[in-house]
Amino acid sequence: MAAVTMRLPAARAPLGSSAPRGGEKHLVAPGDTITTDTGYMRGHGTYVEDDKLIASVAGVVERVNKLVCVRALKARYNGEIGDIVVGRITEVQQKRWKVETNSRLDSVLLLSSINLPGGELRRKSAEDELAMRDYLQEGDLISAEVQSIFSDGAVSLHTRSLKYGKLAQGVLVQVSPSLVKRQKTHFHDLPCGASVILGNNGFIWIYPTPEQKDDEAGGYTANLEPVPSSDREVISRLRNCIMALVAHKIMLFDTSILYCYEASLPHQIKDILKPEVTEEIVLEARQRLLDSQG
Repeated sequence: MAAVTMRLPAARAPLGSSAPRGGEKHLVAPGDTITTDTGYMRGHGTYVEDDKLIASVAGVVERVNKLVCVRALKARYNGEIGDIVVGRITEVQQKRWKVETNSRLDSVLLLSSINLPGGELRRKSAEDELAMRDYLQEGDLISAEVQSIFSDGAVSLHTRSLKYGKLAQGVLVQVSPSLVKRQKTHFHDLPCGASVILGNNGFIWIYPTPEQKDDEAGGYTANLEPVPSSDREVISRLRNCIMALVAHKIMLFDTSILYCYEASLPHQIKDILKPEVTEEIVLEARQRLLDSQG
């Protein structure tokens, strides 16, 4: 008979505010008046009524000179050109794939926007169109880059670099896009033995660090060999650490994930998500981040 863990409810002291130094964040709800000063410009998430600037979404007020906007606390992904995303193929259409990327509309990956197996760059023929399902089919996970934004807000992707393409063995974690920190690179090989792709769209892919980069396949062969138990444990620990950081609204980037991972090592993987353990390791990771910034 499996052991059952029993926990009694206990009051926990709230974590300190994660607001940036220099002041508290100004939170507003839909309908709240942000300012009555007519000298401000209206940005995203606001509207003007009776000479008052009013919030149309719940979120944080951001001011850039005279421009005022509200960044929603919980929202779908709004693509920007150059973003790195992780997505799932939902449909194969004529000369294109539909991709779920956590945005309002399905994203599009055109047949002309991919490298063919072998990394070939050539015109895509009718034979290539007939073989589209051989490259990517429904349910496949891919990493890609945002190439352009259509007028209706839909995102067009490309995988022309050999670092993008089909994803093989690993774990997908879905978080709020607002928690993924923008960096120069979103592909990280962590020293603990696993790698992460931090998609700007809030989809995070954790996978074993490959021993050698296989550029010959052009990103369309999936390694389905069994993953060793040690690698699976590292991936599971990283996944739980990311969920712990998300629970306390800590920004996700390679350093914060690594600090949280190292703080979790004294604990069992299954215990990381217990509230008291989560609080302990997140406090330690946050303190290390503050020390490194100071």
